[in-house]
Amino acid sequence: MKPTTDVSDYTDPPLMATGRAAQANAGPRSSRAVDFYELTKPRMNFLVVITTMVGYCMAGRDRHDWPLMVSALFGTALTAAGASVLNQYIERDLDKLMPRTRNRPLPGGRILPIEALAMGAGMGLAGTIYLAVMVNPLTAALGAITLLTYLFVYTPMKRYSSLNTVIGAIPGAIPPMMGWTAATGQLTVEAYALFAILFIWQMPHFLAIAILYKNDYAAGGFKMLPCVDDDRLSITSRQIVLYNLTMIPVSLVPTVVGMAGAAYFTVAVLLGFAYLSYGISLASSRSRIDAKKLFFASIIYLPLLLAAMMIDRL
Repeated sequence: MKPTTDVSDYTDPPLMATGRAAQANAGPRSSRAVDFYELTKPRMNFLVVITTMVGYCMAGRDRHDWPLMVSALFGTALTAAGASVLNQYIERDLDKLMPRTRNRPLPGGRILPIEALAMGAGMGLAGTIYLAVMVNPLTAALGAITLLTYLFVYTPMKRYSSLNTVIGAIPGAIPPMMGWTAATGQLTVEAYALFAILFIWQMPHFLAIAILYKNDYAAGGFKMLPCVDDDRLSITSRQIVLYNLTMIPVSLVPTVVGMAGAAYFTVAVLLGFAYLSYGISLASSRSRIDAKKLFFASIIYLPLLLAAMMIDRL
């Protein structure tokens, strides 16, 4: 999470300089490099890389092709970074309206829109081509689906429907499938099990974030569920509990399909009920404090679950 800035820091809208004026206003080269790096959303894409690696390792336990894994991770990271840059390019005017995003490189005027467009398109295209050549066409196709769904379905949908979180969870859940297909060259029930785990996990996670930044999203015109849930977050909290409940049986599918054993099963059950308890607490209080607790619980839950799966697979 990036800290928000005071509303007095915002000026409407920054002048977009060109040529020498742009270079003069851009600051030192190191600052520009940091801004371009920030456009790729490295913290968010770290999760993309990790879940891709989990998919590869779960599928390739008996395959020690480390160069292939590195290629899969690099191509996936490049594609995801391109999607992040293009997302910020599309939403640059809306980001100016929200305190937590108005100081990003594009709304802050430190990076020109044409620069971001070229960077994002180049990275997205290069990542997809790299996956097709260095990994396999199926993994590249999944990467392209992730990119296109994120940019042309989820991103515009945020302004029109609260279902955007459900749609956005689809590209967010594809990376472990890409890891699996990189190792095996095919989509199997195990790959779909990994997809389901990531898909369901994201819902309480992102609904908690939407509660925490409800006012920001409303200012930007985004139709996140908490923004349109007029009854003191009753719909949002019920959905969170429903997804938390669903997470328990979904997390047990790897044992059912033979990906993991009894040890993972036990850990998944315990983690699932712990995750559920935070959702129930939020549903009971409907407070920002419990939303924050649920958010932190979600970012602890997922790595523990995936680690248990991989250790049990050894």
